[in-house]
Amino acid sequence: MNEDLKVRTKRFSIRIINLIESMPLSVARKVTAYQLVKSGTSVGANFRASRRARSDKEFVAKLQIVLEEVDECCYWLEIIQELKWADVDDLLKEANELTAIIVSILKKMNDKLKNKK
Repeated sequence: MNEDLKVRTKRFSIRIINLIESMPLSVARKVTAYQLVKSGTSVGANFRASRRARSDKEFVAKLQIVLEEVDECCYWLEIIQELKWADVDDLLKEANELTAIIVSILKKMNDKLKNKK
């Protein structure tokens, strides 16, 4: 599962970059693109870092960062979608699926941490 998610989050980052590279950039689009690229590439980078966590607590903390970043991606993708700057339905679907997966992992880890006490 972790290896699949490592590949999936990296692929998500690349898809975000490809989207931005394909968009004509006005001032507003540049700002939005910058924010989306930052959060989109952070999803994969932070998930990768979470795999090297030294403890369950550190793993949870790093995964919470992943969750924040993927949620931010959802926001910027929704902006792009509503402004009709690009077709982002597939990317938004993937962002929402990644969110659900990360939330599920966090719930399991939080339960595990509670049971350790």
